[in-house]
Amino acid sequence: MERIGESELILNGDGTIFHLHLKPENIADNIILVGDQGRVEMVSGYFDKVDFKAHNREFITHTGTYKGKPVTVISTGIGTDNIDIVVTELDALANIDLEKRIPKKEHRTLNLVRIGTSGALQEDIPVDTPVVSEISIGFDGLLNFYAGRDKLGNEDLQKSFLEHTSWDSKLAVPYFASASKELVEKIGFDMRKGMTISAPGFYGPQGRILRLKTVDPELNNKISAFDYNGKKITNYEMESSAIAGLSKLMGHNAVTVCSIIANRMRKEYSVNYKVAVEKLVVTVLDRLLS
Repeated sequence: MERIGESELILNGDGTIFHLHLKPENIADNIILVGDQGRVEMVSGYFDKVDFKAHNREFITHTGTYKGKPVTVISTGIGTDNIDIVVTELDALANIDLEKRIPKKEHRTLNLVRIGTSGALQEDIPVDTPVVSEISIGFDGLLNFYAGRDKLGNEDLQKSFLEHTSWDSKLAVPYFASASKELVEKIGFDMRKGMTISAPGFYGPQGRILRLKTVDPELNNKISAFDYNGKKITNYEMESSAIAGLSKLMGHNAVTVCSIIANRMRKEYSVNYKVAVEKLVVTVLDRLLS
């Protein structure tokens, strides 16, 4: 088996992995991912205890127990580029022998659950509603750099979406990644389910116009109207596609659950979204670790 070079798998002087500053023993199999650094302490505040903490750049990690079961919470920062770092390094911690620099013979499967905030693209979704991303649509193009991209499936869905939106060829070709069915049912059995778009930006890529115009001012209306066998696109956010796609290619289970803090169609915004997010955090912890 070929050894992974020092420039490809970068380790710090203390043996931790480059960005996350973690060793394999520092993470649990169940991992909560949050974008906001400040949300890590809020999540771990519900733990029985916190046994380990690490902080480097936007990546903060707390590992401890919740109702006696090991759990980790990590902040990813914003965007699928950060998710590429976080999921890849978590997989390396789980499935690469860092000393020998070769993949381990036995695969360790992680459960990755993103808890985030999002904007609704359907008028009938009230703010503060939790939405589970059964399928995530990557506008970012990240998975197009990986050889296994076509193994994600959903080719007919992709074709239908491109035709419906008259997709501009100058944009990255969207990819469609499914969440873990097991985690969708375990965590979101009574929640609104749908398709989620991960955009590579907050303004133009999500159809917001301040001073710069977008290439397709009608894109959000097209997205809202899209229907694939009764499934609609429910919301925008910025990370779920990479989490679902990379996890599927690497053999991990992943799902994204977002609290709707704005309805883009009705131009509404949550008065106090933090209350709804905290309630969602407790719900996810209870169901993931039950």
